[in-house]
Amino acid sequence: MLVALVLALTAIPGALAQCGFSTRLIKPSSFQPSLGAAHLARTAFDDGDEDGPSIVGMWHVMFTAHTQNGQPIPAPGAPFDNSLVTWHSDGTELMNSSRPAQDGNFCMGVWKRTGARTYFLNHIPWQGNDPANAPAGIGNPSGGAQLLEQITLSLDGNSYTGTFSFVAYDTTGKPEVALTGTIKGTRVTVHTPFSALL
Repeated sequence: MLVALVLALTAIPGALAQCGFSTRLIKPSSFQPSLGAAHLARTAFDDGDEDGPSIVGMWHVMFTAHTQNGQPIPAPGAPFDNSLVTWHSDGTELMNSSRPAQDGNFCMGVWKRTGARTYFLNHIPWQGNDPANAPAGIGNPSGGAQLLEQITLSLDGNSYTGTFSFVAYDTTGKPEVALTGTIKGTRVTVHTPFSALL
């Protein structure tokens, strides 16, 4: 019986190793259950930048156009759009534009981090309505657009700035208008009042 007990005790470490368990003892200092909860919370707001703030979240973004079809805009500094934007940790983005709802004021994009606190966004909205088939004010899409952004997040993670290029297309894919300009985004928090968006 003593021989059987000794054989059983020597076989246990091998059995544990075969099942994927570590045969090394766990040190009490390495067991920190609070780290798991913190990791899950961080993942929800993670953009892959281990050393800085995250772009993930909700933003109030102002677009200012500077050129149209390669020429300076007659009224420089005029806002091109005033939007609420959410950047998601899965690399997608959603914009609620201040355009009229019947013209299609929600649009989507995809983004990637290009460096420390720098990002590139490819945003593709449908454009407007065709007035020829919209007697009641709502008609078929009259085309689409592509909005490309290059932005840099501030050190504190509460704002970003950058540049954009925008090209509107008709339903055949022919470019109709091209704009370039600058972007300024401010993070929206649970304490942001509506008046801050005006």
